[in-house]
Amino acid sequence: MSTTHHSSEILTLERDHIIDLASKGKRIDNRAPMDYREIKIQTGIIEKANGSAQVDIGKTKVIVGIKIEAGTPFPDTPDEGVQTVNAELTPIAHPTFELGPPGENCIELARIVDRNLRESKAIDLKKLSIIPGKKTFVVFVDLNILDHYGNLIDASTYAALSALLTSKINEYEVKNEELIIKESQQPLPMNDHPIPITFAKIGKTLMLDPNIQEENAMSTRLTVGIDKEDCVCAMQKGGQGEFEPSEIESAVETAIQKSKEIRKIIMEATR
Repeated sequence: MSTTHHSSEILTLERDHIIDLASKGKRIDNRAPMDYREIKIQTGIIEKANGSAQVDIGKTKVIVGIKIEAGTPFPDTPDEGVQTVNAELTPIAHPTFELGPPGENCIELARIVDRNLRESKAIDLKKLSIIPGKKTFVVFVDLNILDHYGNLIDASTYAALSALLTSKINEYEVKNEELIIKESQQPLPMNDHPIPITFAKIGKTLMLDPNIQEENAMSTRLTVGIDKEDCVCAMQKGGQGEFEPSEIESAVETAIQKSKEIRKIIMEATR
């Protein structure tokens, strides 16, 4: 029997076991369906970055670095700053990740994090304009996955938000339309604190914060982003399965409640 076939059999047995547990309202790591793993946050861990943070959700670990530089605004938003999110998934984080150009999972992760920040207007981009139509500040949000044990979306967004909330931006002055960057700094202007909450559908049961084994067993995934006013600011579905309208309603209600708890953790860690 080949190793590949043997591994496939083990994965199938594990998936069947996870689905069976889900039907009984149980999980492979003994959590309740709506329980989150422990969240840990560290900030200021990259010395030369404008801001940085590491977030651990269970054994999933993500580091985010923020770099802020002067650049050119987009033509359709000449009086606003620019926000750009990039993700890096390497074999160090998980054997299924490969070196090379960004793959589908990498691109999707960056887009979901970007959408939560952008749609909630988390960064006050209006205050980043320097010379309308000519100069503005560009905020680079770089996601680096250290260990992938499930739910990279939530971990990456929490790390991005924590890094942004502790970021500093250089003060400046403009003389004869020439930008002069000063050494003094001030906090990056922020408007909102979006919190995504991710659910996996396993069999007919919704599971909050899926670990990697549950992600391998799920039929579909739903991420609901909640802003500080308890409004949905973003939503993303993944996988081939379907959600009933009642399941989406239940997920949104749960996301609103859970987002309050997690936002409190992030705000306390970034004071």
